Amino acid sequence: MEKQMKAWRLEKLGGKLELKEAPVPQVRAGSVLVRVSVSSIVPYLKAYRDGKLAVYNPPPQEFTIGSNAIGYVEEVGQDVWHLKPGQRVALSSQIIARDNVKSPMTILLGITKNGDAALSAQLDWTNGTLATYVLAPVESLTPLDGLEKYTDAQLSAVTKFAVPYGGLLKGQLAAGETLVINGATGSFGTCAVFLTVAMGAAKIVITGRDQSALAKVAAKAGNRVIPVVLKGNVQDDAQSIREAAGGGIDMAFDMVGNAQDPNSTLAALLSLMPGGRLVIMGSMAVDLPIPYTYMMINSLSILGNFMYPKDAIRKMLELIKSSQLPIDVIEPKIFKMEQLEEAMDAAEAAGNLQNVMINCQS
Repeated sequence: MEKQMKAWRLEKLGGKLELKEAPVPQVRAGSVLVRVSVSSIVPYLKAYRDGKLAVYNPPPQEFTIGSNAIGYVEEVGQDVWHLKPGQRVALSSQIIARDNVKSPMTILLGITKNGDAALSAQLDWTNGTLATYVLAPVESLTPLDGLEKYTDAQLSAVTKFAVPYGGLLKGQLAAGETLVINGATGSFGTCAVFLTVAMGAAKIVITGRDQSALAKVAAKAGNRVIPVVLKGNVQDDAQSIREAAGGGIDMAFDMVGNAQDPNSTLAALLSLMPGGRLVIMGSMAVDLPIPYTYMMINSLSILGNFMYPKDAIRKMLELIKSSQLPIDVIEPKIFKMEQLEEAMDAAEAAGNLQNVMINCQS
């Protein structure tokens, strides 16, 4: 008889979501069976479930939802050489085809795929982490050795930090540089603040429209962090950013969420010194108008970035082990397996210093 487990199964976007009994996956070459401890709940999961996010491209059949997780290796398949049963691991939902090609297909486990061309990858790795067990490709797992002082719930923040870390790596942030973070009071933006402190930025200007929220982040992150409240006028806001930095900005990092106008992003762009770069990772409901001649004369760069490279979490763990990155500033909010509806509501309403998750063993 097949061993069974509990799993949150979604019929389709806008369809029925139920906690069901499902077979425990069988390992195969290149895979690892993980006993899921905690699974993070993304803020948009309820809207995703209800079919309100048209850009997402889910599996064409009933599947287990859930993205990033912390768990323990239960069993490994052939061609898995380093991970061992019992080892604690972080599971990243991002799966990039291992084929040596120019444009490898990408999926987010339990969420979406990067276009219809990635269907074959999604069919190989259909089910996500809101289950007692999940089967994942070995390259999506990072060992969490040497972090015994942190609980599973605290380490769940690792995958939240990894997203902005990918953008900071793309922008090649160097120690001693000056940075502006637009959207610094959002969940990922706040993580970016603590990351840039850990990575050695000399000054970090954080922007937004909520003075109280900016002040709270700055108070926790230290005296290199300078809050600037934006007023909505692009030129004036750019000048305020430059003045706060004591000159121009080397790098702008845009993590603004669901912006209805481009003004704050443009202010960050126009605060850059000649040769500066803007990394965009946020979500904007309108296009970004580019000042062509200004960009050319000042040798500015705009870099788009999605997610993070495969080794990002492993690299970031060294910042945590050396006490440079305080992941415990993020408060875990833990719900039981059957409380997914409440957890989705809590994730939607969560503050920037909170991380909502499901205990998949409860």
